[in-house]
Amino acid sequence: MTYDVLIIGGGPIGLATGLAARQAGLSYLIVEKGCLVNSLYHYPIFMTFFSTSEKLEIGGVPFVSVNPRPTRNEALEYYRRVAQSNALNIRLFETVTDVQHAENGEARFRIKTSKSEYLAENVVVATGFYDLPVPMHIPGEALPKVTHYYRDPHFYAGMKVVVVGANNSSVDAALETYRKGAEVTMVVRGAGIGERVKYWVRPDVENRIAEGSIRAFFNSELLEIREHAVVLATPDGPLTLENDFVIAATGYQPNFSFLRQLGVQLADDAGLCPAYDPATQESNVPGLYLAGVVCGGMNTHVWFIENSRIHAQQIVADIVGKRRMAM
Repeated sequence: MTYDVLIIGGGPIGLATGLAARQAGLSYLIVEKGCLVNSLYHYPIFMTFFSTSEKLEIGGVPFVSVNPRPTRNEALEYYRRVAQSNALNIRLFETVTDVQHAENGEARFRIKTSKSEYLAENVVVATGFYDLPVPMHIPGEALPKVTHYYRDPHFYAGMKVVVVGANNSSVDAALETYRKGAEVTMVVRGAGIGERVKYWVRPDVENRIAEGSIRAFFNSELLEIREHAVVLATPDGPLTLENDFVIAATGYQPNFSFLRQLGVQLADDAGLCPAYDPATQESNVPGLYLAGVVCGGMNTHVWFIENSRIHAQQIVADIVGKRRMAM
């Protein structure tokens, strides 16, 4: 069959787009390369969202949380229930490898995946940005002791840990590993803790630094990672510290190669924002839409679940509107 819309990405915004398509009577398919809401699954185990539960709701389905701000596990439960109770048409652990213009007028797009091929009149890219960490480009970054994905603090108990960065992910990793018995050192390029750190967490980390429980080097960066040490560039000159593990919370980026492969134009600056109409979410490629955090390019702090849920309705409204005009 030819789907009215094929959605690449089974995260919250991909699911929201599927729900909106179904409610509008469109045939749809969601293709996800990992598990359901794959990015959320890989978040730190004890992570708490900044947003309240009602701002994470999709498809008009209530999200009931025990706490004012839901945890990762509550979010996984919610989105799984939404997908299952609505019997969403989704293929998991299936990677989209190519999107081409279909031939012979059979459909607008032919989508190739790791398991099959599909035809669709419209494609929505809702792939997020969590799969590609921003590299530091320093010697030793590829050592097994280095991770860009912090998960569970118990692993670091009794170890000398360097945490790179001072935003939410970095601060959470520093505080949690410290409380499990790690000797924590933060390495921060800026002059202080990031401005976007959750307001109820900021005093905690600043107090731990002030009392010396967590060591912090501001206006500093890693120069080199060695098997049993790290070398820092600090305002007072280079410094070598003994080290067991490095948590490089350097941020993440969308798959720009994939967007270019699809023909999406990217801005000619460091932001690399993709071209799209904010009223409809349609990219410069007709019939190819962008949804969620992928719209921000390198500015990954611009779009969240709570403010990009509307993309699903915008996209479906545009598709339905164009179909009516064509009749």
